[in-house]
Amino acid sequence: MNIVWIGCHEEGLLAFKSVLENRKIVKAFITLNEVAYLKRSAGSRMYQRYCEEYGVPYHMVDTIKEELAYNLISEIKPDLLVVLGWSEILPKRLLDIPSIGTVGTHASLLPHNRGSAPINWTLIRGEKITGNTMMWLNQDVDKGEIIDQIEFPITIYDTCKTLYDQVAVTNMTMLNKLIEDLERGKRPIFPVKNESEETILPRRRPKDGLIEWNQGGRKIYDFIRALTRPYPGAFTFLNGEKWIIWEAALLPISSRNNELKPGEILGNVYGFAMSVNGILIGTEEEMLLVTEIEDAQGDRYSGIELNNLNLKGIFKNE
Repeated sequence: MNIVWIGCHEEGLLAFKSVLENRKIVKAFITLNEVAYLKRSAGSRMYQRYCEEYGVPYHMVDTIKEELAYNLISEIKPDLLVVLGWSEILPKRLLDIPSIGTVGTHASLLPHNRGSAPINWTLIRGEKITGNTMMWLNQDVDKGEIIDQIEFPITIYDTCKTLYDQVAVTNMTMLNKLIEDLERGKRPIFPVKNESEETILPRRRPKDGLIEWNQGGRKIYDFIRALTRPYPGAFTFLNGEKWIIWEAALLPISSRNNELKPGEILGNVYGFAMSVNGILIGTEEEMLLVTEIEDAQGDRYSGIELNNLNLKGIFKNE
């Protein structure tokens, strides 16, 4: 069975390596060129290293809709087209090429949370369970026939990174299983229909990371961990200067009892373990301990360096 692979996001890297290690025939790998790549978050160039190691032709495009991609795939005529970690909807002329079909995944339990940035939105919304869905791709947004699903919990300790790590593992598990089934002549059938009246999740952009301090600490904590690395981060302003908050902890302490305004800095927290040093901030409810922060010049502070900033005042929306 011949495969052509389309990918960029690091969530597909583990699956790609596993397929190559299992000696499956990948005729070509297609990814974004440098200009388009720099506009994305969480991309990986490790794909190129694996292509070189296993002798897979490596191609870069500005968009999967351009003639270069179409000519390449139509010339190869793959049995299976694999699309993992790609933000564009494939045009029909590409979907019609592979003899078996085009397979992709979506980081939610479809039909719930179809659309953009499902992991980020799941954390922002405070959901407790998510998962990963493999499907046969079509021209609609995340409405293809479901092949397989794997569910996993969201804990208070998770971030967008840890959840995407689980997505990466489940991508590998489901894709290897699918390839094995197809090689035996079996086309998997999943009992859940991919049908829902839910509104499609909107795309998120870096400007959407502004922290609203007039809400509870748990909501702000969820917002920060949803947008932390490898994404652009949640940000705020202090005395007119922009700050990105990369790491924070939620404290079951009432801001009201300390007569703090939302976003107001109470002061530094000190500890001989560097990871617990930081600044204590009020919200509408619980307090937040910020333990890593970045200024407008791109300098990051944590531990003693963060405390030495002696930040004072109230974080605001501008």
